[in-house]
Amino acid sequence: MARVTYDAATKMYPGSDVPAVDSLNLDIEDGEFLVLVGPSGCGKSTSLRMLAGLEDVDYGAIRIGERDVTALAPKERDIAMVFQNYALYPHMTVAKNMGFALEIAGMDKSEIGRRVEEAAKILDLGDYLNRKPKALSGGQRQRVAMGRAIVRDPQVFLMDEPLSNLDAKLRVQTRTQISLLQRRLGTTTVYVTHDQVEAMTMGDRVAVMKAGILQQCASPKTLYEKPVNSFVAGFIGSPAMNLFEVDVVNSAARIGSLSTPIERSVLGALDTGRVVVGVRPEAWTVSDQGTTVKVDVVEELGADAYIYGRIVRDGELGGHDIVARVSDSVSPAKGEVIRLAPDRARLHYFSPTTGARLGD
Repeated sequence: MARVTYDAATKMYPGSDVPAVDSLNLDIEDGEFLVLVGPSGCGKSTSLRMLAGLEDVDYGAIRIGERDVTALAPKERDIAMVFQNYALYPHMTVAKNMGFALEIAGMDKSEIGRRVEEAAKILDLGDYLNRKPKALSGGQRQRVAMGRAIVRDPQVFLMDEPLSNLDAKLRVQTRTQISLLQRRLGTTTVYVTHDQVEAMTMGDRVAVMKAGILQQCASPKTLYEKPVNSFVAGFIGSPAMNLFEVDVVNSAARIGSLSTPIERSVLGALDTGRVVVGVRPEAWTVSDQGTTVKVDVVEELGADAYIYGRIVRDGELGGHDIVARVSDSVSPAKGEVIRLAPDRARLHYFSPTTGARLGD
C-alpha cells in the first residue's frame, strides 16, 4: 500500500497553449479510494494516465509512497490499471488472462495458480476460469479485468471509467462490488468517472476537475453541502442544484416574486448588485409564501416527485428554470401554477463574477 502525491503536476499537449492538467496538487492517503470526476475534457483521465506513466509529466512531480515516479516507466511504478474496454485477450481463458502479466514477469507457475485462484474466489469467478471472454457477460468480463489487477498485488489500483460499458442495473451492482472489494483489500485506489452519482457513492473523497484545474477535493457529504464554487455546486447532485443569478434589493435576493433576506457575511462579500443563489431540489416546499412557478413536467417517483417548471414574475414566465423535489402527497399536475419557498437555512450564495462561495 502507498500514499500517492501529485506535486504541481502539469501536462501540456503539443499545439495547445492551455494545459490539459494545470499544476495539480493532490495527496491521496494510503488505502484511500479517491474518485476523479468532471465533465468530458476536464483532465481527469490525463491525470490518471500521468500517474500510470502513460503520459509524460511536463512540469511538477508524482510520488508513490516515498518514490518519485515521474520519470519511471509504467512497469516500474507497481500499479495495476483497469481500463474501460477491459482489454482482455480473446484467445486466452479467464485464468490465463488473469495470470498472464505474472507469467511474463517470470513468476513460478504454482504461485501464479495460487494467486489466480485466490482472486477468482474473491470475485466469484471460480466456475469461469476455463472459459474465454466471449463466453462471459459484460459484468463477468469486468470482474476478470479486476482479477488481473488483483493478482499483481500492486501498491495502487488505477481505474479509468471501468463501468461505462455496462447497463444501468449492472453498473449499480458492480460499483457496489468494487467498493466492497477495495475496502477488503485496502489498496490505494484512484478511480476516474464522468458520472457524479458514481463518484459520490464510491469515493472516500471526490476530486472535482474543470478545464484541467482541481476545483475541490473533499468527502461526498462536504461537496454536497459546502461546494466551494458554483461549478461544483451545479455539477454535484442529481438533479443538479438550482442556480439563479438575481438582483439584490434592500439586502434581499429577488427570486421571481420572492424576496429572501441575505446574511451580512454574504452581503459584505458581494462585489456587484447581483448574487447567484443556489437551492437544492429537496430544499423547496410548497407554500403560499413562495415564488410563483408554472409546472412543465412532473416525474412521479413513488414517495416523492420531481417538479420541473419555470418561475413566473409579474404574470409572465421569467428566465429561470426550477427543479424541486416534493412529497407525492402534494405533487401538482402538469400545467398547474404553484408556489415554492426555499428553506433559507439551506441556501447557498456565490459570486456572479468569480463563482466563489460567499459566506460561511
